[in-house]
Amino acid sequence: MDTLSYKTKSAKKEEVERKWYIVDAEGQVVGRLCTRIAAVLRGKHKPSYTPHVDCGDHVIVINAGKVRFTGNKMSQKEYQTYSGYPGGQKSSTAKELLDKKPIRIVELAVKGMLPKNRLGRRMYKKLHVYEGAEHPHEAQQPEPFKF
Repeated sequence: MDTLSYKTKSAKKEEVERKWYIVDAEGQVVGRLCTRIAAVLRGKHKPSYTPHVDCGDHVIVINAGKVRFTGNKMSQKEYQTYSGYPGGQKSSTAKELLDKKPIRIVELAVKGMLPKNRLGRRMYKKLHVYEGAEHPHEAQQPEPFKF
């Protein structure tokens, strides 16, 4: 009698094939957009996903300055930074941050959704955010990601 053996394939970092995706953030809700981006950076959209291997793809986000928030988050949501010195804590609302550094809103949201370890830092480096519609990654031939 022949027995079937099914083996779970675990991805290795040498075997991972990376793609480049482009996401247009214009008019998108920040949280819903960033959860999808974080899943692509981790590689959870692939059947070969392995938790301990960085098997995610590169994501280019354009028009990050045109994202939106739901409800009253634009005036009530606060982002805090701390320099490490006494009295060095600063906070700004989402509206202020969107006016000064619109890229930071998407970067902070995605970074908070990735693992807090070496693997997560490596995944975060594959995120490329731009305020306008222009980006310098045409040579990688990014394809639009369908959510």
